[in-house]
Amino acid sequence: MAYTIAVAGKGGTGKTTLTGLLIDYLCKTGRGPILAVDADANSNLNEVLGVEVETTLGDIREDVANAELAAENPIPSGMSKQDYLDFKLGSAMVEEDEYDLLVMGRTQGKGCYCFVNGLLQAQLAKVASQYKYLVVDNEAGMEHISRGILPHVDAILLVSDCSRRGVQAVGRIAELVREIKLEPKVMKLIINRAPDGAVNEGIMEEVKKQGLDLLGVVPQDELVYDFDCAGKPTVQLPPDSKARTAFESIIGQMLDK
Repeated sequence: MAYTIAVAGKGGTGKTTLTGLLIDYLCKTGRGPILAVDADANSNLNEVLGVEVETTLGDIREDVANAELAAENPIPSGMSKQDYLDFKLGSAMVEEDEYDLLVMGRTQGKGCYCFVNGLLQAQLAKVASQYKYLVVDNEAGMEHISRGILPHVDAILLVSDCSRRGVQAVGRIAELVREIKLEPKVMKLIINRAPDGAVNEGIMEEVKKQGLDLLGVVPQDELVYDFDCAGKPTVQLPPDSKARTAFESIIGQMLDK
C-alpha cells in the first residue's frame, strides 16, 4: 500500500506550491514511483509541476453524463456507460518519469462533488498499490477525505500562512480529522511565507491554542513570487532558494524518522 500524504489548508497559503515541492523532493530522493492527486476543485498543481493536463475526472463525468444528449453519442454501441467510463479514466492520468498526476477537476453541477468523488475513489482503489507514495493536494474543506475517498492516510501536512486566521483554519481541519476518526500516523503543521523565517509569539500562542504540532517554518521567498509572475513551474526553483531549502529540510526530517 502506498504511503499516503495529504496536504491541506485554506486557499492562498501556498499549499499547492508546497505540495509540488514535496512531489519534487520525493522524486529527487529516489522515493518513486509517486501518484500525485489534485483533489482541489480549483486545480493548479499541474502548473506548479510544469505539466499539461488535457482531461480531468470532472471532464469525463460531464462527457458520460451528457452522452445520450449529444448529437453523436460517443459511447460505442454495445458498451455500457460504466465500461466507457473505465476506458476514459486512463486518459485522465498524466504520466511523467517519476510520478503520475490525476486531477479531479470541476464539480458536478452546482457544487455537488458526489459523482466525481466516487470516480476518484474507484480510480485510487485500482491504482494506489502500484506506487510507493500517494500525495494528495486537498481543498480546504477536506470533503473528499470526510467521505472516505482515500483508502487510508499515513500523514497529514497542515499548511498555514503566518497569520492567526490561517492557523485557526488548519485548527478546524485538524478537528475534522479527529471527528471522522481518520487517525493518521502523523499530523503536522507547516507555517509558510514567514517573514525572515520566524514566527512571532502571538502566532505561536494560536498554534498552541489549536493544539497543533509545528513541524517547521518556510520563509517568505521572493523567488516563488517571481516564478509565479513569470509562469514558471515552482519545482524549477534553484536548489539554494530559501523556500526550497527550508521545506526540503523539514520534509527530510519527517520522512527519515
